[in-house]
Amino acid sequence: MRVRNLRLRVAVTEKLQVQFPFAVSAFIAVVSLLSAAPAVKAQAPAHSVVLIVTDGLRWQELFNGADSALLSRKMGGIGDTTKYKREFWRASAAERRRIILPFFWDSIARKGIVWGNPALSSDALITNGKKFSYPGYNEMLSGVADPRIDKNDFGPNPNTTVFEWLAAKPAFKDKVSAFATWGVFNEIFNARRAGHLVFAGWEPPSMAVVGTADASLDRTFRTTTRIWDNNTLDAPMQAALLNHVKAKKPRVVFVGYGETDEWAHSRRYDLALRSAQNVDAFIAELWRTMQAMPEYRGRTTFIITTDHGRGELDAWTDHGEDVVGAERIWLAAFGAGVTARGEMRNASVTQAQIASTIASLLGEDFAKFNPMAGKAFLPIR
Repeated sequence: MRVRNLRLRVAVTEKLQVQFPFAVSAFIAVVSLLSAAPAVKAQAPAHSVVLIVTDGLRWQELFNGADSALLSRKMGGIGDTTKYKREFWRASAAERRRIILPFFWDSIARKGIVWGNPALSSDALITNGKKFSYPGYNEMLSGVADPRIDKNDFGPNPNTTVFEWLAAKPAFKDKVSAFATWGVFNEIFNARRAGHLVFAGWEPPSMAVVGTADASLDRTFRTTTRIWDNNTLDAPMQAALLNHVKAKKPRVVFVGYGETDEWAHSRRYDLALRSAQNVDAFIAELWRTMQAMPEYRGRTTFIITTDHGRGELDAWTDHGEDVVGAERIWLAAFGAGVTARGEMRNASVTQAQIASTIASLLGEDFAKFNPMAGKAFLPIR
């Protein structure tokens, strides 16, 4: 059969060459060139990726809004319960969650993808089993849970994060940055080794960080009363971040907000809700700032998540190995390379998949470097 088909093709070609010699010669030349050309790498879905984490924000508030049991003095630590019930309580979960997170539900969820709502059989889970911050950040940044990391003061991260891996590539040289309120991120990213900018904690931002001298921002960092010794407030960090994005135009950015976790640990449900509301506004501000810049417009993806969950009701202030439910998180993606699917049903993702997803969106394969890393969850095929 193969010999007969080959003879037929040769005969047809010879006949065409007699009738249309120049056309056939040109066709054969084009085919030869195409077959000899090297394979072209698929275009990356995104030019820039921003990973945003609001520390310890529960899925319960994200999907259901304020909890009536926590809008109280005893369980929620709220002084003026009437005021906060009036502000945050509504009859439906859809209304309540939108009060706290309007940009998330009007834009991110509508135009992107959200995982983690148990009511829809949607799971977003950690795999490290520790259920607190450093193990969670390591998992999402390196793609693998590390049992050695068993405390927040563990020290420099022995694992290579996807940020460090990208920063070593020529295409991302001086284009990878991490901004966070918590000083421990200097260790989580292993700033001394990482080869990219890490700005975390209370140290005032230098000109090298923000791109220009900013006396008012410097003064804010130096003179603000420190509620937490190693965790600055979200607002000044946001100001430094915006200055940096405008001046330096990084392609890969980490943003870590910390107040949602700190106020929950302090049993201040009112301030935890207010901080979540502020984070939503900060994310919207960052998105609009970047979309107004030609370097980012239509070419940027946001991944938004949290590092761990929290307990239910009496345990809502806590997380850790012994806290039931603190393994449940939530995750969202929005922007370039993300098809609008809204809340996912009967689906599951893990924190360990984030690192590979960041690389995949940028046209890179993190699994070649670390085969143990979780597989990318985007694009959804």
